[in-house]
Amino acid sequence: MKNIRQPLRQKRRAIKPLSRERFAKQLFEKTMQMAKFQTTQKIALYLENDGEISPKYIQNFLKNAGFSVYLPVLDDKKLKFAQLSAELKKNKFGINEPVSTKILPTEQLDIIFIPLVGFDQNKNRIGMGGGFYDRTLAFKKQQKNSTPKLYGLAFDCQKVDKLEAQKWDVPLDAVITPTTIYR
Repeated sequence: MKNIRQPLRQKRRAIKPLSRERFAKQLFEKTMQMAKFQTTQKIALYLENDGEISPKYIQNFLKNAGFSVYLPVLDDKKLKFAQLSAELKKNKFGINEPVSTKILPTEQLDIIFIPLVGFDQNKNRIGMGGGFYDRTLAFKKQQKNSTPKLYGLAFDCQKVDKLEAQKWDVPLDAVITPTTIYR
């Protein structure tokens, strides 16, 4: 997996700003086709980093529609989810996190939009290699079809033919790209 990560990260970082903007808008449109949003839902997403596709249009929609929006916050080797706030600080990886005391247990989230480095047709994903999402979401392996729903967000160029799933990998419910929804 390590030898596939770097080329995929380089591919997504090489996407030009104008294309990134267009892809972010298309991603939002695809997400709206798929996600069945209800205003009582608690939804987590991420702030783009290292060339990841931007969920900013999804975030703007959710905030404007009155949803409770959460962002991941590092907590040792796992993630916690803190309510989106105006004040942000950088974590040890240089990724912005909310400065918020309102933390929601992961099991209480309805949807988590997850960044990824690569994915395949079967909704297997590889991330940056730290295992934070897999450790945080390990409970999902025992609870099929339970919440939260896990939707990976990616550029089309991040799709690979096949990824070997590891025993600790938590499968996604779907992967959404600017052109396709993999269910």
